[in-house]
Amino acid sequence: MVITRIQLWGDTVGAMYFDEQRGCCIFEYTPSWIAKGIEISPLRLPLAPTLYQFPQLSEATYKGMPGAFADTLPDDFGNAVINAWLARQGRDPASFSALERLLYTGKRGMGALEYEPETARLDQSTEIDLTSLTRMAQAVVDQRRGLSEQLSDSQQRSDQAMQSILQVGTSAGGARAKAVIGINQDRTEVRSGQVDLPPGFEHYLLKFDGVVEHSRSQETFGDPQGYGRMEYAYYLMARDCGIEMMPCELLEEGERAHFLTKRFDRVGNQKIHYQSLCAMDHADYKQPGHYSYEQLFGVMRALRLKRNEALQQYRRMVFNIVARNHDDHTKNFGFVLKPGGAWQLAPAFDVAYSYKPGSPWVNSHQLTLNGKRDHFDRHDLLAPAESFRKQALQIIEQVQDVVADWATYAAKAQVPESLTEEIKAAHRLGF
Repeated sequence: MVITRIQLWGDTVGAMYFDEQRGCCIFEYTPSWIAKGIEISPLRLPLAPTLYQFPQLSEATYKGMPGAFADTLPDDFGNAVINAWLARQGRDPASFSALERLLYTGKRGMGALEYEPETARLDQSTEIDLTSLTRMAQAVVDQRRGLSEQLSDSQQRSDQAMQSILQVGTSAGGARAKAVIGINQDRTEVRSGQVDLPPGFEHYLLKFDGVVEHSRSQETFGDPQGYGRMEYAYYLMARDCGIEMMPCELLEEGERAHFLTKRFDRVGNQKIHYQSLCAMDHADYKQPGHYSYEQLFGVMRALRLKRNEALQQYRRMVFNIVARNHDDHTKNFGFVLKPGGAWQLAPAFDVAYSYKPGSPWVNSHQLTLNGKRDHFDRHDLLAPAESFRKQALQIIEQVQDVVADWATYAAKAQVPESLTEEIKAAHRLGF
């Protein structure tokens, strides 16, 4: 039996193991952590001397774990990177359990939780070549479809590329191809960012531009060239709507423009504890329409977030609806734990155009509003705003005014004209 120790800021939070009979993990806090009084996930894992288990949770999403820890597991692209590496080692990826993947992540996950005994120790940040890394990311996507991809004429160079993407591509969440990196201030050097960075570097998340999932039967795994520019234009637009985001920019590499966003779970090399809504309330992100914006506001009240944070989340909701960000599932909202034990709404992220008629994933919104996933009217937008109706009306008008100027933001980011027009035609501006 493998006992996984969960650490936070150098102290042991508790231990977890997989119970074969129950078919799920069992977690228990240490008495010393309970005495500290620091809640890591207060809604589903409140501090108590009890054995926590959640066999009813979806195996596909939570892998038998409490949401607080399943949140750290690699998502689609990270798992594909690990599977590609396992295949090279001659091991069947199906034999690599969820707990093994958690221990593989070890101290390199998003947020601040760490897992021991770590099985893939990485202590130093190394310089990486962005062109090779992008090529390797595409190869990982292609390998998922059973295709062979020759990365270079040299096996040694191929192994180096695989090592680079293992260092940066296994811990970032989401379906799209992305990398956890460190970058210097003049943007001349990119390093692996899953460990502490040397002076002069900052922690960023990079979304690869032009890494494409060729199979229409798969959810978007990479983005066609030009989507990095689109997401940057949306960042500029969201910021002018008053939406709080970390600084974002484009990193140009040849004809590609990769999207960069500064990490909110790092201040220097200090780790900030983070929980997604999916983890905090066991709100399964893989079940579109099973969770609502109203429930999100309820979680915020349970966490005792401030009124200005409710207004900020309302602003994000309105923007998602007006600007057609249908990728508004429960992993794309979250909370950070501040010093002193207070929870706070995390900065917005994954704010981009995400709408495709007929798609099983982004044909309509993931979260419901007033019982709907589409065809909203002003009454629906005002449904969760009974206590701040005046401000809500102002927010609706501001967001519509800014989004109506989409073409200006698209021009600033040099979004391809065809994509600019497609997005403009899809915006909802009639509220």
